[in-house]
Amino acid sequence: MSENRLQKAIVALKESGVRITPQRHAVLDYLMNSVIHPTADDIYKALEGKFPNMSVATVYNNLRVLRENGLVRELTYGDSSSRFEINLTDHYHIICESCGKIVDFHYPSLDEVESLAEKVTGFEVSHHRMEVYGTCEDCKEKHIN
Repeated sequence: MSENRLQKAIVALKESGVRITPQRHAVLDYLMNSVIHPTADDIYKALEGKFPNMSVATVYNNLRVLRENGLVRELTYGDSSSRFEINLTDHYHIICESCGKIVDFHYPSLDEVESLAEKVTGFEVSHHRMEVYGTCEDCKEKHIN
C-alpha cells in the first residue's frame, strides 16, 4: 500500500517539476512508513547512516518542498520543533504531555464549528486544528513503577 502511495507522490512531484533526489525519495519514504510524527532531526537521525553527507538542512529543504507540493503537513507547537506527517486526511491529534508522543485519532469533522466561527466573527475560515492532551500508556506505566 505505501509503495503505491510513494510512487503516486513521486509522479506528482515530477509533474510539478521537482527533481527526485535519493535524499528526497528517502525522506518521503521515511514519512510514508512512519507511525510517529517526526521532527526534521528525527528524520535526519534515521537516514544519516544511509546518507552520511546529508545535513539537517537538506532534510528541512526536502520537507519544505514536500510541504509546498501538498504532500506533507507541518505541525507546529509553540517553541518546540515542528513535526511532520504525511496523513493529510481530516483527523485530530492526542499529545502526551510527558514525552511529546503524538497519535492520530479520527473524529467526525467539526465543519459546523467552522461555519459558526465564520458567522460570529466575519472571518473566512481556512482550516482548524484540534489537539487533546494527556499522558500516554508508556508514561503512565513509568509513573506507576
